[in-house]
Amino acid sequence: MPTDSVQGLAAKDLVGIAPLSAGEIQLILDTAEGLLEIARRPIKKVPTLRGMTVVNLFMEPSTRTRFSFEVAEKRLSADTLNFSVGTSSVTKGETLIDTARNLMAMAPDFIVMRHPNSGAPHRLAKMIPAAIINAGDGINEHPTQALLDAFTMRRHFQRLEGLKVVIAGDIRHSRVARSNAFLLTKMGAEVRFVAPTSLMPVGVEEIGVQTFNRLEPALEGADVVMMLRIQRERQGNMNFPSVREYFDFFGLTPQRLALAAPHAVVMHPGPINRGVEIDSAVADGPRSVILEQVTNGVAIRMAILYLLAGGHGEPTSDS
Repeated sequence: MPTDSVQGLAAKDLVGIAPLSAGEIQLILDTAEGLLEIARRPIKKVPTLRGMTVVNLFMEPSTRTRFSFEVAEKRLSADTLNFSVGTSSVTKGETLIDTARNLMAMAPDFIVMRHPNSGAPHRLAKMIPAAIINAGDGINEHPTQALLDAFTMRRHFQRLEGLKVVIAGDIRHSRVARSNAFLLTKMGAEVRFVAPTSLMPVGVEEIGVQTFNRLEPALEGADVVMMLRIQRERQGNMNFPSVREYFDFFGLTPQRLALAAPHAVVMHPGPINRGVEIDSAVADGPRSVILEQVTNGVAIRMAILYLLAGGHGEPTSDS
């Protein structure tokens, strides 16, 4: 898909995929490509962000995203501060804005933020001078996950345009599904959402995706199959009769995967619930690129930090 070449990111923050242009997305992916090789060096570090401070403000549980950002920050030589809700004044009733203002008194350059409320990073970005990076806000967006997913797809297929991408599972509560839909449709891919009716948002077709309430027809000819877990923490009651019945109808098994294109790859943002949305034979099988997504996540997050710091082109050991 043709994109206008850009030299940097227009905004000081990365709060969502929706505001990014196709050219900016291309720039992030290209920059990450050059950063992958740092992980193969004997000393996995460049001085790019030396003297800069990053606060990791995670107000929801996280494994892959949080550790991926920490590794990315350390490989760029940034100083990092990790915020834990359980040991902070948030437990005493301190507001998000007051927490952020107190953090800003320590003069951080970046705040990487995960928050249970949709829109929280956007509000913070308007109020403080540090660059805000959205690491997931409620059921709204997870931009860095979508970027690493797209990066993984592009490395396998050398393109995004024209790819047929199935995203199946708890679409209704998934910020990953929304961000991927924004990014992939912007880059010319065909996106197919699959979910039980109770887990499909109303009017989701307006963002340019096709919708299915059965997995099998959506899988036909697919290049990428991305499975999502059931987000029980965002539901009062399960929106389907039982986990066993859900797997029987919507679980990705080797038999169902055979309906996709022979070259199709399997993805998952994690954490995986084996035997619910995906069979272990598929998750651990030869077509799974789930662990590649984790590796690629470090490079993408390094690229975002580098570009938001004003970088141009590929950082080197001398940058």
